[in-house]
Amino acid sequence: MVKELFDLTGKVALITGGTHGIGMAIAEALGKSGAKVCINGRSEERLAKSNDDYESRGIDVFTIKFDVTSEEEVDKGIGEIERHVGPVDILVNNAGIIKRIPIVDMPLNVFKEVIETDLISVFIVSKRVAPNMIKKRSGKIINLCSMMSEYGRNTVSAYASAKGGLKLLTANMCCEWAKYNIQINGIGPGYIATEQTAPIREGNHPFNDLVMTRTPAGRWGKPEDVGYTALFLASKASNFINGQVIYVDGGILANFGYVKGENEIK
Repeated sequence: MVKELFDLTGKVALITGGTHGIGMAIAEALGKSGAKVCINGRSEERLAKSNDDYESRGIDVFTIKFDVTSEEEVDKGIGEIERHVGPVDILVNNAGIIKRIPIVDMPLNVFKEVIETDLISVFIVSKRVAPNMIKKRSGKIINLCSMMSEYGRNTVSAYASAKGGLKLLTANMCCEWAKYNIQINGIGPGYIATEQTAPIREGNHPFNDLVMTRTPAGRWGKPEDVGYTALFLASKASNFINGQVIYVDGGILANFGYVKGENEIK
């Protein structure tokens, strides 16, 4: 019974930006549970490399190049998925970028680029797959939110603005599409150990110290921690969960003032 709840055999899953890191961990979790995995990207070279990476993990993927910020490219790309694999049953809006620039120094075009990639693309891709889900009265949409869907931080104004908006876009999708048996939820990863975070996890880097002392779990998250949460949200086990953001953060949001080894709040 429990095994059947997490069986995704025959489901078509699109993970945007699933060529590496968290996106790849999500795709692997869904693929190993039976889903037909599709990933997109903007680089043919990276797509080819990721295809080899998936093959080494025993996952057969359909890769396709398109830009999630272009309505025309999204329509064409998803059309190809529908023709070669099938209609999308599970959409994971994972593609995103971050630019660490102080507000007074950030060019307007850079701010817009982050908003378009991290927020507007979710609107574009979700709007494209939703009609088929509505027709079938079934579907799962998972939006990659962030801890910065909840709070701000220096130099990431565009990213936090996009992720804050994504939290409410997730809620609004729920309000409109839940009646069609579509579940739309978000995942807010905490500080995850990926290739991108490797430089700040090494040695005595001050940010590594921040994460290790302020996270109640006392460790960085692993990509698979996020992947398994996505599997839950993509499965029948989450059929009555809708419009929520699940924070996979080791407890850091629950107690941001926690210091490992001390009892008082800082």
